[in-house]
Amino acid sequence: MYEKFYRLTGLPFLLTPDRRFFFGSSGHSRAIAHLVYGLSQEEGFIVITGEVGAGKTTLVEQLWTQLDRSTYVMSRVVTTRVSGDDLLRLAMAGFGLEADIGGDKASLLVRYEHVVRQHRKAGRRLLLLVDEVQNLPLAALEELRMLSNITVDGRASVQTILLGQPQFRPMLALKDAEQLRQRVLASYHLGPLSETETRGYIEHRLRTVGWKDDPTWDDNSFAAIHQQSGGIPRRINTLCSRVLLLGALEEQHRITADMVNTTADELNEDLGAGTAAPEEPTAVAAVPSPSRELDTLSGRILALEQGALRQERMLKRLLEIMDTRVPQ
Repeated sequence: MYEKFYRLTGLPFLLTPDRRFFFGSSGHSRAIAHLVYGLSQEEGFIVITGEVGAGKTTLVEQLWTQLDRSTYVMSRVVTTRVSGDDLLRLAMAGFGLEADIGGDKASLLVRYEHVVRQHRKAGRRLLLLVDEVQNLPLAALEELRMLSNITVDGRASVQTILLGQPQFRPMLALKDAEQLRQRVLASYHLGPLSETETRGYIEHRLRTVGWKDDPTWDDNSFAAIHQQSGGIPRRINTLCSRVLLLGALEEQHRITADMVNTTADELNEDLGAGTAAPEEPTAVAAVPSPSRELDTLSGRILALEQGALRQERMLKRLLEIMDTRVPQ
């Protein structure tokens, strides 16, 4: 919707990972370097961690575009709340085993070795990508390690890339994960974008869809977005998308810090975020005076009235954009 108002060729802040919008921040560039180094070893595990929405999946999508598809075959496992045996079956299905892969584990592994040998004879390397790895039980992690033990002509049969949230690192440090930890050849934690990178990230995504400085963005608006999002790309996308929607509805061609902060407050209310926990009762509670209570109540009523008028105005504008007649 707002892309038409600002004459963009597409939506710049979709949440779905898209390699077209890859932004090589310092952190993402280093993460790519760790992935490339790990792949050069042709064995073991590569671990990339980061907060929810930090861009881990987009990172791998970018790497995948740089790899020769005739040389690499990738199996992706994105549903990790499964048992060890089910994880094994999901991984093997991605490498070409038939959909019906029931039976005992021994038979399954024999079939797996056969498929791996076929790929190896054709000169292909196998990559197993496991996303949201922090959800896996230790038994499933052990299955991954055991799978990496299988060799073909003295070479590792598969390399594994593990993507997870920060809590995976303490899991990897557990005594029971010692053998898996010894197989990790490269590991990197993907942090948030800096304030400067946040601006570069936003402008990069806008230019990718034909942005020509409409709307313009105040310098302070970028700083506000960084502060409100913590530099996490997915949060940036969510906030920027809503800010542009607000701008289009109110026919604004300039994005300000006030617009960003107002939108962030609305998002927090919509998602139930930012609600303070109730304080512990004290021995003597302060009793507000009637006048202060009245002032506070009046302020809340005024804020509600202003918010209702603003929402009504935005709704009318939204209906106009959708070419829908507003009832009189």
